[in-house]
Amino acid sequence: MTENQASVVDEGAFTVRRTIQIAAPVEKVWKAVTQPEYISRWFGRTVLDGVGVGATGTMTFPDYGSIPLRVEEWEEPRRVTYRWNNDDALGELPEGVQEKGSTVFTFTLAEIDGGTRLDVVESGFENTSDPRVNLESHRTGWDEELDKLVALVEKGEADE
Repeated sequence: MTENQASVVDEGAFTVRRTIQIAAPVEKVWKAVTQPEYISRWFGRTVLDGVGVGATGTMTFPDYGSIPLRVEEWEEPRRVTYRWNNDDALGELPEGVQEKGSTVFTFTLAEIDGGTRLDVVESGFENTSDPRVNLESHRTGWDEELDKLVALVEKGEADE
């Protein structure tokens, strides 16, 4: 498996960023970050009601329950942005994705020698109840989840 650097927090910009390399073509990585059946294998169990901008659904994690999710941007096969509600401290949010307590994460893919560079930036932590705690929580989360993505794609499991 390709070794990658850890995520980085920018407290001033309220962002978490991680850039990784994956030994696979852009098309395979795109599938792994946009198709619910593949996202569910490395991230949270994902259900979307469609494809592209405006698609809504949920991402479910065993320890956190179901989180509303919406596709904000879609530039196949180079860039996709999701908005999700994920601020536990705000309590139960109404159905659907809300601006308060939500952040956005963007996957940007680029072809490189030997595979794909994937840049992930999550922003909007200033909209959460405890930005510093949430930044750190998501920093460690991106490290764990993106390592699973690399393993999945490099083993060819995104081909199945």
